[in-house]
Amino acid sequence: MSADTIRIGIIGAGGNTRSRHIPGLKAQDGVELVAVANRSRESSERAAAEFDLGAAVDTWEEIMLDDEIDAVCIGTWPYMHAPLTIAALESGKHVLVEARMASNSLEAQAMLDTLKANPGLVGQVVPAPHSLGVDQTVIDKLSDGYVGELIAVEGFMASGSNFPEWDSPVHWRHDRDLSGNNIMTMGILYEAMMRWVGPAATVQALGQTVVKHRDNEDGRRIAMTIPDHVDILCRLEQGGQMRFAVSAVIGHAPAMLFTIYGTEGTIRIEGSSPDDMGISAGRKGDAGLAPVEITDEKRGGWRVEEEFINAIRGLEPVTHTDFYTGVRYMEWSDAVTRSLRTGELVNLPLDAN
Repeated sequence: MSADTIRIGIIGAGGNTRSRHIPGLKAQDGVELVAVANRSRESSERAAAEFDLGAAVDTWEEIMLDDEIDAVCIGTWPYMHAPLTIAALESGKHVLVEARMASNSLEAQAMLDTLKANPGLVGQVVPAPHSLGVDQTVIDKLSDGYVGELIAVEGFMASGSNFPEWDSPVHWRHDRDLSGNNIMTMGILYEAMMRWVGPAATVQALGQTVVKHRDNEDGRRIAMTIPDHVDILCRLEQGGQMRFAVSAVIGHAPAMLFTIYGTEGTIRIEGSSPDDMGISAGRKGDAGLAPVEITDEKRGGWRVEEEFINAIRGLEPVTHTDFYTGVRYMEWSDAVTRSLRTGELVNLPLDAN
């Protein structure tokens, strides 16, 4: 790799890659996007022409075998994240991989193990974005003892949800072969919660599939095997309980609402999108919750591509999100899936079961 130029190949120029990663990487000094591989040669050529991505190649293997490429940005569906990440790391390339990290925790652990076997390389998972602006303020208030001892955390996410749409088309997120054990926005919700209150020790879940079938592009009726409404109850490692509800089928519901209850105070985080998340809080004896100012110094934001390039150059570590965190949220996702199937309480980490 040139000291001045980092050459990147794009594998899977999907929606988030087009809207965030390509412009974000292009905005970094000394970065060149030199190749793209999509699911077909035609779509690769369209992406290369639209975004000036250098060469359109027939297969992702060509990017892995190109010694002039220093890093890859993987924007495929989750079922390909592990094989592509492992192949890239074994080819000596840094990896920025789209969320969700993998299809399941076994794949995620294999990705982490391969990164650990190549310590000179950088691996980063695209983070949950909705809480980035408020994370530092919430973390500081919790660290300062604002809520006292933690009693309960409640999280509700219905961003993009609506009443059941019976004629909605099949999406890759409805297909377990493509999405794995990821369910709606469940994993990124837990990722944000871990930033605030740490990991869960136990998981118990109840879910339902309200829209039980959809028609594919050929008009064939396809059974939906991934729930579209889930309730999850957890015991936290640091004490206290956590309750989540994630839905894609309820209407007139708040998009995102999170409340942290403690012995001395309460913090509420809510909004309709990552750009308008706000905080209110109150302590014992207050009349109620009051708005909390988020100073410019503490307000975070999207800087994924900048962090990735800086990590490659040794300027800062990956924090949003490293592979260790990705493995933890994939283990949690697996535990939710296991509990949904069996009705049992599942202990974390999974090797403790």
